[in-house]
Amino acid sequence: MDNNQSPSFNELIDRGKLQLKVVNNFNVPIENATINISYTGNPTQILETISTDNSGLTENVELAAPPVELSLDENNIIQPYSEYTVLVTADGYEPVDVSGIEILSGTESMQNITLTPVTPDGRGEDIVIPAHTLYGDYPPKIPEPEIQPVSESGEIVLSRVVVPETVVVHDGAPSDSTAKNYYVSYTDYIKNVASSEIYATWPESTITANVLAIMSFTLNRVYTEFYRNKGYDFTITSSTAYDHKWIHGRNIFDSISLIVDEIFDQYLARPNVRQPILTQYCDGRNVVCSQRGWMSQWGSKSLGDRGYSPIEIIRNYYGNNMFISTAEQISGIPASWPGYNLTIGASGDKVRQLQEQLDAIAEVYTAIPRIAADGIFGQRTQAAVSAFQNIFGLPQTGVVDFRTWYKISQIYVGITRIAELYP
Repeated sequence: MDNNQSPSFNELIDRGKLQLKVVNNFNVPIENATINISYTGNPTQILETISTDNSGLTENVELAAPPVELSLDENNIIQPYSEYTVLVTADGYEPVDVSGIEILSGTESMQNITLTPVTPDGRGEDIVIPAHTLYGDYPPKIPEPEIQPVSESGEIVLSRVVVPETVVVHDGAPSDSTAKNYYVSYTDYIKNVASSEIYATWPESTITANVLAIMSFTLNRVYTEFYRNKGYDFTITSSTAYDHKWIHGRNIFDSISLIVDEIFDQYLARPNVRQPILTQYCDGRNVVCSQRGWMSQWGSKSLGDRGYSPIEIIRNYYGNNMFISTAEQISGIPASWPGYNLTIGASGDKVRQLQEQLDAIAEVYTAIPRIAADGIFGQRTQAAVSAFQNIFGLPQTGVVDFRTWYKISQIYVGITRIAELYP
């Protein structure tokens, strides 16, 4: 997009918010890390200096952003987000510098930072976040059949749809042997792709429809073992020509994160087709793909503006026989959600499991009050749930709903694995 242009700092008349979470390479929070924030266009001028609390979190910092209208107008050529740089330092750890953090008007986002211990030859890490796919210049998706051929020759193919615990992302084209592989939790991968490919200012129904398409495509790659059956050692790539744009180290928008946490076990399916559908799409502006029956991202935004529901947006592009299905299994989770919210007055084994997991997490995240696993959901359990939700970016209701249950399970599994490896 040669005609695109970036706004000057003086043109940033709106505001967005950014929070940082700093952990070590074992996902343990780092307290008293120092963060210097600057405008990427002027990295030597420090705008804010903040530090982390005992949960590894900073305050929510308000930063200047371009007018919200820029991210809502398909024909706009001005960069609709501002870019910031953060330098993160902590005693005993290598520094991390991240530039190009995207701030959209009226949005909140989280920048996750992982610090590694100082080593004699360590130089820290410099992360540069490239342009958003709706603003930058990226290759269009190479068309594929939406239902992938499955080998019957004994290659590994799943017999049912399973949400994986992690995906291995190859940060480049499949044939690029120099590209790094990253192990990323499934939900973090989906949040990253959605934050990289659509704007968080769009209607909720539009974001949900796009997240469903991203998840269905990803689960198709998982289900068919697409790349491993070609001899590669990864699940998916970060190339837009082959898969989705995943960006190492980018910030994640809260509105997108909450939607993913609510529906991460879902995908798109057609009658009598076992595999998730390989739901391909294009931006609808620089690349038009309506003749292929793919979803247009800007077109989905327009439909969301008109009040279309997520499934109505999906069917507008992929046809009326597309429906939303739920995966039969979620990998790496000790116990499934009970199917109803847990709140004051609840009791039983599910409450006891919840309390055991929360108390284990509270050993590492000390802002969470310790609780006894008595199987009774009382005031102290509610307080622990609320503190957990605050730390991990969920609405502070004190109620264990679907996304809170699975977020607790995810963090619990990570913490107990570290304890097993390093008793």
